[in-house]
Amino acid sequence: MHGYITRLIEEKIHRSLSRSPATAILGPRQCGKSTTARMMLKNRPSIYLDLQDRVDRNKLAEPELFFDRYREKMICLDEIQMLPEFFSVLRSEIDKDRRPGRFLILGSASRDLIRQSTETLAGRIAYLDLSPFLIHEVSPSIPWSDLWLRGGFPESTLAKDDADSFDWRLDFIRTFMERDIPGLGFNIPVPVIERLWLLLAHYHGQTVNYHKLAATADISIPTLKKYLVILEQTYMLRLLPPAETNLKKRLIKSPKVYLRDSGILHALLDIETYDNLLAHPIAGASWEGFVIENIIACYNRWNPSFMRTANGAEMDLVLERAGRRHVFECKLSKAPKPSRGFYELIDAVQPESAWVIAPVDDPYAISEKVTVCPPEKLRSCLPVSPNP
Repeated sequence: MHGYITRLIEEKIHRSLSRSPATAILGPRQCGKSTTARMMLKNRPSIYLDLQDRVDRNKLAEPELFFDRYREKMICLDEIQMLPEFFSVLRSEIDKDRRPGRFLILGSASRDLIRQSTETLAGRIAYLDLSPFLIHEVSPSIPWSDLWLRGGFPESTLAKDDADSFDWRLDFIRTFMERDIPGLGFNIPVPVIERLWLLLAHYHGQTVNYHKLAATADISIPTLKKYLVILEQTYMLRLLPPAETNLKKRLIKSPKVYLRDSGILHALLDIETYDNLLAHPIAGASWEGFVIENIIACYNRWNPSFMRTANGAEMDLVLERAGRRHVFECKLSKAPKPSRGFYELIDAVQPESAWVIAPVDDPYAISEKVTVCPPEKLRSCLPVSPNP
């Protein structure tokens, strides 16, 4: 049995609550926001409302009376996307009393999707993103191979066996399509979003060809782009942009598409066991997406991108910030060998460090400029502190 697993975001939450009147924790449904919030509230006078619950929503029918009654307590509002219009009420209340730590807000959609928050609470709220479990949060008690296969959603990661984990993910996918998407106000036919999501699973790790993808999904290109934005802003999809640099070589300009959770990817492709995964053609691309998500989550103040030239030279991930640059290649091999194009791009880009992330036991230098590293040890090896 696993008890509560400490999340890397907790320190950020504590700091935010000490300086900002409202703190929002955003992330996909079932990624652990409510559990983490309850741990944050444990030693604080607080009250928790789940806005999916009709009884709790009714408590806010007269918000001024509710706030007066609990003015000395921290108020936690879970699933705020159910009442996006409530942000105008919060603004008025915060302006009356700007003490830090008054509101802890949880939402299963991005700040751009919950537009009212960005329009009415600017300067009054801090946003933090919570991902599903990361390697550094569960290691060494949960092997990285289990996390890769099952994905990071707690109910899936901590299931008693692979079969239960797989069943949970299938239920999650169905609920997301049938309830969560309509709950956000989008009227997308379930067969359409199901077909598109399955197509995206097969395109995982590839550059987006909008014409081809739209034709295969039997939808228009504008509709495709709209649906991709919805999946991206509900944390199901990542569109990794191409790097912008002044290299003379012509760079690919289309983004790459990844399903953000490896477990959801595997469920969509009917991959139930680790042996099935290793034998599947998607294994290399799945590993790439798994590693990239873990790196970006730890260094989300850095701008992520990928780099690929017209002649095939490629870097899977480039992290840039304030003129600094670190580059990564992902290899599903115990004896990884970067391509010649990777070395050519290193010479052209001149990053501070270059890494090959592979399922090896310990870090080691493969050349003067390149280090091979297992994903769970990157945080201690990369010469950059994780996000404070």
